[in-house]
Amino acid sequence: MFGLSALELARIQFGFTVSFHIIFPAITIGLASYMAFLEALWLWKKDPVYLQLCRYWSQIFAVNFAMGVVSGLVMAYEFGTNWSYFSAKAGTVTGPLLTYEVLTAFFLEAGFLGVALFGWDKVGKGLHLFATVMVALGTLISATWILVSNSWMQTPVGYRVVDGRVIPVDWLQIVFNPSVPYRFTHMVLAAFLATALFVGATAAWHLLRGERTPAVKRMMSMAMWMILIVAPIQIEAGDQHGLNTLEHQPAKIAAIEGHWDNDEGQVPLILFGLPDMTAEKTRYQIAVPHAGSLILTHSWNGKIPALKDFPAEDRPNSTIVFWTFRVMVGLGVAMLLLGVAAAFARWRGRLYDFRPLLTFALVMGPAGLIAILAGWFTTEIGRQPWVVYGVLRTRDAVSNHSVPVLTASLLTFVVLYVCIFGTGVLYMLRLAAKPPEALSGHDHDLRPDERPARPMSAAPNLGDL
Repeated sequence: MFGLSALELARIQFGFTVSFHIIFPAITIGLASYMAFLEALWLWKKDPVYLQLCRYWSQIFAVNFAMGVVSGLVMAYEFGTNWSYFSAKAGTVTGPLLTYEVLTAFFLEAGFLGVALFGWDKVGKGLHLFATVMVALGTLISATWILVSNSWMQTPVGYRVVDGRVIPVDWLQIVFNPSVPYRFTHMVLAAFLATALFVGATAAWHLLRGERTPAVKRMMSMAMWMILIVAPIQIEAGDQHGLNTLEHQPAKIAAIEGHWDNDEGQVPLILFGLPDMTAEKTRYQIAVPHAGSLILTHSWNGKIPALKDFPAEDRPNSTIVFWTFRVMVGLGVAMLLLGVAAAFARWRGRLYDFRPLLTFALVMGPAGLIAILAGWFTTEIGRQPWVVYGVLRTRDAVSNHSVPVLTASLLTFVVLYVCIFGTGVLYMLRLAAKPPEALSGHDHDLRPDERPARPMSAAPNLGDL
C-alpha cells in the first residue's frame, strides 16, 4: 500500500491502535482522581454540588473506561501477531511487567469499579469513597507498570543477552530504570492536564449557553485552578525529561532539534525549519542563537551530539519528531496562557462571563489529548530504529507478514476503530453536552433487579438524551 514496506505497515498499525487507545487511559487517570477528590470534598464540606459533579462525571468515566479496556486488548494480541520476534527476544522482560499490571492494577480497578459506579445507595459513604479512591489508585498503578515497560525499552538496564534473547538479571534495575521517574511524572501530569482541559471545555460550553448553575461554575473554577497549577509544573517536568533523554538517547534530542552538526560552536534553538534526512540539513531555519545550548546544557556555548555524529542507519526521522515535539510544546504554552488568563479573569470577577476566555477554554478542550499524542509520537519515533534502544532493532522484531496481509489488517482496524470508538467518543460528548442536573441522578433510581452489570450501563441510554 502506497509503496510502504511490511515493517512500515506494522509500525503504522501499532501506532494507529496505540493512538486510539492512549486517549482513553489518559482521561481515565484524570477523571478517577477528580471523582475521588470531588467525593472527598462532598463528605468534608457537605456541599451537594460536589456530589452532583461526582455523579455527573462518573457516568462519563464509565463510558471512557469501557472503551479504554476494549481498545487496550487489541495491542496485547498485536505483540504476538505483528511483533512476534520482539515477544520472543524481549518478552522475558516486558511480559512479566505487563503481568504485574494485570495482577496489581487491573484486579484492583475491577474489584472496586462496580462499587464506585453502582454502589451509591448500597454501601456506606466512607466505603464508597474508599472504592473510588481504590479505582483512582488502580489507574495510577496501571500507568506505572506500562511506563516501566516502555521506559525500559527506552533505557534498558538490568539484563544480559543470551543466544539473542534478553534475560533479566536485576529486576530492581529494570523497574527503576533511568528514565522511568521522568516518564511517569510527565505522563501522569499530562493526563491531569488533559482531563482538566476536558472538564474546563465542558464547563465553558455550558456557560456560553447561559447555564450558570453552581455546578457548572464550580466545574469551571476547579478546572482553571488545575491548569494554572499543573501547566508550569509540567513544563519543568518536561525540561527534566529532556535532559534525561539527552543523557541516554542523544540521537533523539538531535533529531528533535533538527541539529545536524556542531560547526557553529553552540546550539541554536530552531523555531521553524524543514529537516531533510537526505540532504542532512534543516532547510528554511528560523533560529535563536545559543538558546538551544541554554535549554539543553544550561550553558551559553554548550554542545550536544549532532545527527551527523551517528551513522545514518541509527538516526531517528528528524522530519517527523521535529514537528511533533513542537506541537506538544506549543500546546503546553497555550495551556499555561489559558491558566494565566483564567486567573486574571477570576481576579477581575469575570471568570464565568468573559466570552473570549470561555471560547478559548472550549477550543482548548482537545489540546491535552493532542499534546499527549504528539509527545508519544516524539518518544516512539525518536527511539527508532530501535525497539529496545541499543539492544534490538525494530526490523529484527517484526513478524514475517506480507504487505497485502498487513494492508488488509490495517484498513480493517481503521474502519472498525473509527466506527466503534468514534461512536463512543460522540456518545461521551453528548453526555458532556448535558448539564450536570440532567445526568447526576440518572442511575440511582433503579430497582435491585435492574442494577447495571457493565461499566457502560452506568451511563444513560441514547434515548434518554
